[in-house]
Amino acid sequence: MITIALPKGRIAKESLELFSRIFGGDFVFEDRKLVLQKENFTFLLVRSQDVLTYVHHRAADIGVVGLDVIEESQHNVLKLLDLQIGKCKVVIGSEVGKSIDYQKPQIKIATKMPHITHKYFSKKAIPIEIIKLYGSIELAPLVGLSDGIVDIVETGNTMKQNNLKIDEVIMESSAYLIANQNSFYQKQEEILSLSERLGALV
Repeated sequence: MITIALPKGRIAKESLELFSRIFGGDFVFEDRKLVLQKENFTFLLVRSQDVLTYVHHRAADIGVVGLDVIEESQHNVLKLLDLQIGKCKVVIGSEVGKSIDYQKPQIKIATKMPHITHKYFSKKAIPIEIIKLYGSIELAPLVGLSDGIVDIVETGNTMKQNNLKIDEVIMESSAYLIANQNSFYQKQEEILSLSERLGALV
């Protein structure tokens, strides 16, 4: 028996479609249920940010999660396969008509991804103050809370509508199939078989 953590939200629909092509038939969590049984697999529907926690602590053997979430969390998991879904970018953005002044002694960056942000600016030796937000990141530069933002964009429309522009792309992201290391060694055959079946669809 293999337990798989699937993300709610952005990647949910595309990942469910991949699994429905493998298992055939409708692949849906009924009503508000969070657990689904198919053949020798148990699927759990969890928040995208929690997929890694479930896999890291082995409440799930494998999971589907964005590369941006993996990079941000620093949990030690195995990346098995780039599923080529849920594509997005992590970018630096600022207000249209205003550039971030990198000559300042310290710039303020609003983000929900402090680790990725810190790592990126550290490499460039730019001193920053990170302002951690949980949503509506685009608002921060408009009201003077920050000089710029680090956020995820798919189309960039939300930024445009809020009079922001993309200054730099920090990383490209898509959803990965990940595994708990111990689960992988103990259930290698089943996990690799599923990974290969998914790989054939990607």
